[in-house]
Amino acid sequence: MSDQKYSTIHYHNYLEIDKLLSIQNTRSAALGDAAHDETLFIIMHQVYELWFKQIMTELDSVCILFREEQVNEDNMNTVLLRLKRISTIVSLMVEQIHVMETLTPLDFLDFRDYLFPASGFQSMQFRMIESTLGLREEDRMTYHGKSYKIVFNEEQKARLEGIESGGSLFELVERWLERTPFLRFEGFDFLSSYKEAVDRMLHKEQASISGSEYLDERMKAMRLKMLGDSNSYFKHVLSKEEHERMMAEGECRLSYEATIAALLINLYRDKPILNIPFNLLTELMNIDELLTTWRYRHAQMVMRMIGNKIGTGGSSGHDYLAATAEKHKIFKDLHNISSLLIPRSELPDLPEGVERNLGFYFSGKK
Repeated sequence: MSDQKYSTIHYHNYLEIDKLLSIQNTRSAALGDAAHDETLFIIMHQVYELWFKQIMTELDSVCILFREEQVNEDNMNTVLLRLKRISTIVSLMVEQIHVMETLTPLDFLDFRDYLFPASGFQSMQFRMIESTLGLREEDRMTYHGKSYKIVFNEEQKARLEGIESGGSLFELVERWLERTPFLRFEGFDFLSSYKEAVDRMLHKEQASISGSEYLDERMKAMRLKMLGDSNSYFKHVLSKEEHERMMAEGECRLSYEATIAALLINLYRDKPILNIPFNLLTELMNIDELLTTWRYRHAQMVMRMIGNKIGTGGSSGHDYLAATAEKHKIFKDLHNISSLLIPRSELPDLPEGVERNLGFYFSGKK
């Protein structure tokens, strides 16, 4: 075995510290009017780009594992751990905004004019993260009415288009859910059992409202209307046609089969074999929520720094960033599963064979 494999290296050289510390080049100093706080501004954004690189490293590895036609359950814990790492990184990104906020508006004005037309909007890595997760171009805020890709060169555009056509994590998870075997156990019709349980639950709640001694008739009528029935927000899982109508109108995105699978996983998450799938779906929601939080905090920071001024990249600044926080959500369908949940006490009893199969390792392989 070659000794080269175990050759020693100094910390300084391993991390290429000299190179790393040589790239905080302030434009204010280069143009003869050095601003003290520009170094902080540069370091903060370079740190974000390093975190973006790590997020893409994790996302790429997760996508590779999901692209297997038959996802190996041995890999699911690895997927979960890597998604948790992404959540932890984004959570740290949110916290790092506090450091940026030590830069006061007047301090920022000392060098802001030197930034034009550079903008965080031009971060290629962040756009790659969004596209890899599953943010589609048609769901994005436009940039002055044009594609978000307009700020990138032809090579970068081709790379983004390759990500969009290669199958996002959203699409890979959707296909994984559609292959869930637990919906088709012999002797167990999940949807029929679920509908019966929903009707029982709603009947009990309707009876409780109608029989209340503390509500007047107007309040009873209002609460009964709010409660609805199995034809209200439960309808799109009880009717495939309704779900497909909602998909066609952009009200939901996840396929009918994948939605049913996600619902079953959420309802029976305490079963050993469904625990990791449940935590995996939860982690995808965590990432979505944390990215939304990061966007909101970024928007608030921009408002604090420049008020209602136009951003350096030409966007509307705060208003644009705040709007992306609301619009650029990817896994909304998983969040909406909560509206379809019923109490554990109302869950349909599982046949003995189904209960047994959900209690130990089930590969789904023949």
